[in-house]
Amino acid sequence: MAANRNFALTIIFLALIKSSITQPGSNPAGPLIPAKDEELPPDEYYDPEDEPSTVPPKIVSPRGGIAVQRCDYNPCTENEPPCTVTNHCLCPGVTSHLVAPEAPYLKSVAWNGSDVVVRWCAPLSYVTAYSVTVGGKERQRFGRERRWGGVGPVENVSEVCVVALNNAGDSEASCVMYQPKDHNLPLKAGLIGGALGLLILLLVVVLLWRRRRQRKLRRNITMSHTAGT
Repeated sequence: MAANRNFALTIIFLALIKSSITQPGSNPAGPLIPAKDEELPPDEYYDPEDEPSTVPPKIVSPRGGIAVQRCDYNPCTENEPPCTVTNHCLCPGVTSHLVAPEAPYLKSVAWNGSDVVVRWCAPLSYVTAYSVTVGGKERQRFGRERRWGGVGPVENVSEVCVVALNNAGDSEASCVMYQPKDHNLPLKAGLIGGALGLLILLLVVVLLWRRRRQRKLRRNITMSHTAGT
């Protein structure tokens, strides 16, 4: 009798274990193996939620700060604000106000009809003003936002230089030799041409007068010969 009861309990226990294993919604301990008819996802799987963001990548500065992009700074543009005062962008390396600035870049020195105009580019330094010298003497001083300026006429061949300034000192000079052209050449050419025209006109008048005089003399000689015969 006891053996029959143990056998019945064993059968009930095995039935409970089987029902718990095959219960719907239960996850097996092993990996899922797809059936033969089930299709695996392709290799180039696309999910709209996995699409990368269109926000441009941020630039991480060496000090750990984050900048959106590099500053759109042109050192040769007139009235360009210093890059250091521009927010939310990454500036190129700029020397401190505690040291003298680097030399600016002298682009050109040219005559514009009334003045000699000097153009330059700012250095990557803290600058408070620019000094333009002609022949070693300062002609003009301009603010830090300026990139060009007139220095008046330059009559002789001279060295024209631009120097960047701040409270710590002056930069090295960026120089070029300027050779003035003869700006009165068109006027001189006009005067010479007018003088030549007047001289040619006088020669023509003299030739016509001499020819007329010769005709008159021939006429008089012919009349005297006629009267003598």
